[in-house]
Amino acid sequence: MRLTVRYFAGARAAVGVPDESFELPGDAATVEAAIEAVRRRHGAKVARVLPACSFLLDGVAVRDHDTAVCSGAQLDVLPPFAGG
Repeated sequence: MRLTVRYFAGARAAVGVPDESFELPGDAATVEAAIEAVRRRHGAKVARVLPACSFLLDGVAVRDHDTAVCSGAQLDVLPPFAGG
């Protein structure tokens, strides 16, 4: 199952790219599986950022990380940031 992940602010700095696409194993992928794949791909630096992040799946806020991810989905990784 193919997934595109877009990174913003501190998450982008931690992974070093604005976005990437990769295959998630299995047919029953979840947001949690996608988060774990990002952790494995990018290591400790992103692992420190992810617990504070919010996630959008195809533009909709996801609070339940057991939410299913369909092939071709887009996951946005949004760390907290200040504006003004």
